[in-house]
Amino acid sequence: MRTEDFWQLIDEARAGGGGEPGPVAARAVALLAQRDPEDIIGYARHQTRVLAASHKADLWGAAYLINGGASADGFEHFRGWLMTQGRAVFARAVAEPDSLAELPQVRAASLSGEEFSAEQMLSVPWDAYRKATATELPADRDPVRTPDLNDFWDFDDEDEARRRLPRLAALFVEPPME
Repeated sequence: MRTEDFWQLIDEARAGGGGEPGPVAARAVALLAQRDPEDIIGYARHQTRVLAASHKADLWGAAYLINGGASADGFEHFRGWLMTQGRAVFARAVAEPDSLAELPQVRAASLSGEEFSAEQMLSVPWDAYRKATATELPADRDPVRTPDLNDFWDFDDEDEARRRLPRLAALFVEPPME
């Protein structure tokens, strides 16, 4: 599966999923399950590469600020949510995590405390493969390795957050008044 095909399927799921992560994931499963099992395997491989490419310290810091904390699983689930926002938002967030401050739902979350998570997006290829074949998705024989994040910074350090993610820090370190 090509990059364009991966994101096109997500866009189709977004269009029919109402914008909420659960329905988007369910629609992605339904759309993907209609495809050839090799396409589903290709989607799984591409999803693994997308997640590995987005495994960055500053994006983790952004997730930490936005969600009020982010464990390793929480960061995975945040990136699942980020996938539901589409290719342009995802790519921009990976390149410039502070750009997430421009999203209306992130700005609203600075007041509401809403957290962004979509664990179900991460299981789309496994659920689709099971639905299409009644068997489990084969294990990837050539897994993608995630980068070593030795350059972590203390996400609770407000000064460092302001330096690295100034727009998000303005929203979440010192949230605006209602």
